[in-house]
Amino acid sequence: MSARPVPRPILRWPDPRLRRPAAPVEAVTDATRALWDEMIAAMEAMPGVGLAAPQLGVMERLAVVDASEARGQAIRMANPEILDASRETAERTEASPCLPGVSAVVRRPARVTVRFLNAAGVIDRREFEGLWAVSVQHQIDHLEGRMFFDRLSRVKRDMILRRAKKAG
Repeated sequence: MSARPVPRPILRWPDPRLRRPAAPVEAVTDATRALWDEMIAAMEAMPGVGLAAPQLGVMERLAVVDASEARGQAIRMANPEILDASRETAERTEASPCLPGVSAVVRRPARVTVRFLNAAGVIDRREFEGLWAVSVQHQIDHLEGRMFFDRLSRVKRDMILRRAKKAG
């Protein structure tokens, strides 16, 4: 009977790694696929609709998103980049396991077109809308060293961070 690896802990704000842009992925390897599997397990355990590798302390441009009702539809992305974003916006409540106990309403484009390397290592291009679009943009922010609260006014951001400090 083999021992299961201990899951990596999710970084907590204000860990400085959450502010650093992640490095591009040169190629999708077996190690990349294993990390995606670990990320999906962590995302499901939260439960959440997305996770970026830097949230686990891995500074690579890797993300997973699953905003499906049924679950089990996770999209694995390496080096995701937004090619196009709709002028139409939508507001959704966002949160992060890096900052437990707080959330905020964030306005983002309602639809985005994203290019990324998929699990086969092939360039893929997809359109996302609704919660999928929000989660993809949220994960790309993490890959850039940004947090959801960076998209809020200074007053709202300060309020969120004070609330997080009290909760922590």
